[in-house]
Parts: sequence; C-alpha cells; structure tokens
Amino acid sequence: MNPQNDAALDRAAARAVFVAEAADAGMRLDNFIAARMPDLSRSYVQRLIAQGAVRVNGNAGESKHYILKAGDSVAPFIPAREALRVVAEDIPLRIVHEDEDLLVVDKPRGMVVHPAPGNESGTLVNAVLFHCGDSLSSINGVIRPGIVHRIDKDTSGLLVVAKNDRAHRALSEALARHEVTREYEAVVYNNFAEDLGKVDLPIGRDPANRLRRAVTADGRAAVTHYRVLERFGSFTRLALRLETGRTHQIRVHMAHIKHPLLGDPLYGPKKKALGVETQMLHAGLLGFRHPRTGAYTEFSCPPPAAYERILERLRAAGEAAASFKELSVGD
Repeated sequence: MNPQNDAALDRAAARAVFVAEAADAGMRLDNFIAARMPDLSRSYVQRLIAQGAVRVNGNAGESKHYILKAGDSVAPFIPAREALRVVAEDIPLRIVHEDEDLLVVDKPRGMVVHPAPGNESGTLVNAVLFHCGDSLSSINGVIRPGIVHRIDKDTSGLLVVAKNDRAHRALSEALARHEVTREYEAVVYNNFAEDLGKVDLPIGRDPANRLRRAVTADGRAAVTHYRVLERFGSFTRLALRLETGRTHQIRVHMAHIKHPLLGDPLYGPKKKALGVETQMLHAGLLGFRHPRTGAYTEFSCPPPAAYERILERLRAAGEAAASFKELSVGD
C-alpha cells in the first residue's frame, strides 16, 4: 500500500491491535485474526490481508500464510460498514466507578456490549456514547469505542471502558499478561467431589457448529480456576477466576467437564430446569492496576435480583430435601 492509500485507510477503518502470545506462536495470520475477532468470517479476514489492510509489526503485505511468532503485533484495519451507524442513546448505566481515564460498568443481563448487524441499538456502546460523548478511546474504532473486553449478552456484571487511548493500551496489555483479576460466579449442574479445581484445556471453534466454541486440540490456551461456594444437591454454586479470556470460556470448560451452566441455551441441556431462561453467570469482581496511577484496585457488584431469586429457590429446595431425609430416618 502506498502512503496516500494507507492514510485514507486509517481514516476510513476501525482499528484493532493484537499482540501474539506464546500460545499463539505457529498460528497462521488469518486464523489468528479470525480467532481474535469472531464477528468476522475467515474469508473476509483473508480478503483484508490480500488487500494489504493488515499490518504485522507495522508492515502491510504479509500473506494469510504468515506464521506468527510470540510478540508479533497484528493490526487489522476493518473498513467501516456504511449500513451500521452507531448513535448515542440515553440508556441508564450502572456505573460502579468513573474517573478521567475509565469507567467500570455493571452491565445488565440481556444487553449486548457493542453494535452488530441485528443488534444496532440498545447496546452498552450506545449508552456509553451518550454518557461520555467524545471522551472514549479510539483504538477499537467507531463500532467498539472504549471497549477493552467483553462479556456475553446474557452474562451480567463488570466491564471496564477506556476513555482514552493511553488507558486502553495499558488495560489491553495487562489483559494479555494475565494481570487483570476477573472473577465470576455461576450455578452449574451436578455436584463436585472436590472444593477447588482447575480446567486447563485449549478452546477453539466447534467444527460442528460455528456459533459454539469447544475444547479442541488446535485451540488457544485457556485456564479456568473454580471453587465451590454452595452445594444444592443437583446443582452447585461456583466462583470462577479466569487466567485467559477466550470466547465462552467458562461455559465451554464447565460443559466439557459435565457441569454445564444452569440456563445455558447453547451448551446446557435442551430441557430447561427450574424455569430458568438464561445462563446463571455473573461477572462479580474485576481488578487491575490503574493505567494512570499504577495502584491496584478491585471493584465488585452483586448478582441481579433475578439471579438471587433462583439461588433462594435452590436453597429452599435443598432445605426441604434435607428435612424430608431427617424425617424419614427418624421414622
């Protein structure tokens, strides 16, 4: 690409920068980008590479067959979609913390993080644009301004949003170094023999279903730690900490070890239990070093009321079962 075209592309495209980790070494360039940007098809990524719209270590012109090395910087330039306009919307935000560099937001269950075809309004980005105006990082372009990391639509809980590029880079680098604390709680099927455990299994696209992820031999490294908080007989309440942040990581790992999330429509049983319509997963704790001060800070928020009501039903059912058992033994 010549400098004139390069400058034009910079103005017309959404930027994203990814740094290859040790686990990514040996991965092909197109596969790496498709894994990091699951909204894009593999063929679309390959077209971007062929057009010179992907820089590797600052240079355009690598082929889709380029093999990544640890530390490689990959910057895809994604042309803005004319049909998708992101507008500010006056949607209430649950702000846990705000300063000149960032927001920590408690996202409600059912809200999509950023616009995409089919979800062009009502997203967290629409709400943040109204609240912050132009005071958002530009690193992820017009579709995802300020968005450092994501959680699923049907997962509630904490997200950090960057107000400037300096904060965004610092937070993204901390995530890549596994220096951000992310703890979730969930309710899963079945009991655990142990109180503590770890799932260390790679995750990639499910070859049988493009919408799903799965434990695959050629997937990216993924590590989830869990500990038991409560036992309900047929269900267990867990705290889960992520070392990595793969798409659907907790849901995939728990389903793989035969403990799918209660209410998970994609990885759980088809038959609904207890009338639960959406997955019981909440991002309740988020900790990181502040990009300006370097001080480590943690933020927390309780699960939503609907989540707590399910917990109360599980506790009540457990107590009733225990009372019935004691009565039977006494007779």
